[in-house]
Amino acid sequence: MEYKYTSRSIDDTMELAQNIESEKLPQMVICLNGELGSGKTVFVKGFAQALGINENITSPTFNIIKEYSDGEAPLYHMDVYRLSDSVENIGIKDYFNKDGISIIEWADLIEDELPEKRMELYFKVIDEDTRIITI
Repeated sequence: MEYKYTSRSIDDTMELAQNIESEKLPQMVICLNGELGSGKTVFVKGFAQALGINENITSPTFNIIKEYSDGEAPLYHMDVYRLSDSVENIGIKDYFNKDGISIIEWADLIEDELPEKRMELYFKVIDEDTRIITI
């Protein structure tokens, strides 16, 4: 099933993330795809805020994985944009079996490594403020 959501602001994108967070499950994997600046990290901020995570959420582009454990469930925030080595070498698949939620930016770059059960969101920039998010 495909659902399209029009975000007209950062607040809209964060609200969508908070609504999805309310339906979270252990071992949930959320895959985010879209061009640079399309709102992927904003989505993660909204999701983390709804989990009760108080840390500042930034894209883990150079770290690849950031773990946040101070919310109601662990959050594993991944950004595989700069991943040049094999995914197997860094243990991304191990996170899919933990009880937390994995959110992966640029997930289409590691599609073969992703679990079959996952939620995929595609962010498309329409203009400076507007995004179409396909779930």
